[in-house]
Amino acid sequence: MKDLYEILGVDNTASAEEIKRAYRKIAMKYHPDKNPGNKEAEQQFKESAEAYSVLSDKQKRGQYDQFGHAGVGMGQQGGGFGGGVHMSMDDIFSQFSDIFGGHNPFQDIFGGSTRQSSHVRKAKDLRVSIEVDFSDILHGTEKKIRIKRFEVCTTCDGNGAKPGTTPSQCRHCGGNGQVQRMSQSFFGQSVVVSDCPVCRGEGVLNEHPCRECSGRGITRKTATIKISVPKGVSTGNYMTLSKEGNKGGKGIEPGDLVVYFEEKEHPFFIRHGLDIFIEAQVPIFWAVLGGTIDVPTIDGKASLKIPAGIQSGQILRMRGKGFPKLRGGQKGDQLVRIQVSTPKSLSKKEKDLFSELASLNGKLKPKFNKVDF
Repeated sequence: MKDLYEILGVDNTASAEEIKRAYRKIAMKYHPDKNPGNKEAEQQFKESAEAYSVLSDKQKRGQYDQFGHAGVGMGQQGGGFGGGVHMSMDDIFSQFSDIFGGHNPFQDIFGGSTRQSSHVRKAKDLRVSIEVDFSDILHGTEKKIRIKRFEVCTTCDGNGAKPGTTPSQCRHCGGNGQVQRMSQSFFGQSVVVSDCPVCRGEGVLNEHPCRECSGRGITRKTATIKISVPKGVSTGNYMTLSKEGNKGGKGIEPGDLVVYFEEKEHPFFIRHGLDIFIEAQVPIFWAVLGGTIDVPTIDGKASLKIPAGIQSGQILRMRGKGFPKLRGGQKGDQLVRIQVSTPKSLSKKEKDLFSELASLNGKLKPKFNKVDF
């Protein structure tokens, strides 16, 4: 799957204006009217439009920079870039005409009439939270979740009309779904466009509504969604699955599904950024003599050398045993705080040995240090 910055020929620090100029240049070069019958040019034209649709949007660009293609639903079920390009030419002209002055960017070059952008209505987005454990965060994983969302009614095929009947054109708006009214302000007269209050922007009315959906064209159902959890996510990170939210009736674009991640609490690990903290209690003789212990990590176990004479509370570092950085190979460390365990009961032999040790160090006295409370 191609990098979006690479498609537009810019680096990931490019400004919004640089991205706009790069897209315009590529669009001019590969426009189908300039390359008739050239499927490769058409493919590059569409790829550049989809790359621009992400990188020109501040929120989507941020998610792409964090999570890659998965962060903006590319390669997800229902998302773009799922192995191919899914934008139509009409989509491209209607969505990106603004960067060419609000009209068909190729009218002045190739001729033809101006395409007017259509009034796009979108169903509501959905938001869900999923729990991820430390193993999911370390390796990345796929999860399936069940959500309730509105789906297109199969009885009326989304038009809201009873089978055997057809919706009629709204007389109030003439089927446009929008009405205009003149508004007077300090700056003079202006035209205000809004959804038709009679047909609610649909342009049609159902005199005989579908019984299954009560004329809405949608019904509430349960759907199973597959989610690719990127490596290195943390609580508060989220990703958007394009068009996986509520579905709309005919002429209404599906909403998106916004997935928030929440970390499960671990029994003994504590996470701090990319690093992992754990405490290890070691017998007093190990603290004195040193040795090697097996320490649990988020990916199994690893050996840790305890230096002789270590003090209680001292922290040892296990490099590269933490979490991976999002969209990068860097990994954090595991920090092990050593706690010297003092035995509460001793056998007679052990008492004798400690007594002998004490007699050898009889001149040693306690040391006192200032402590801030």
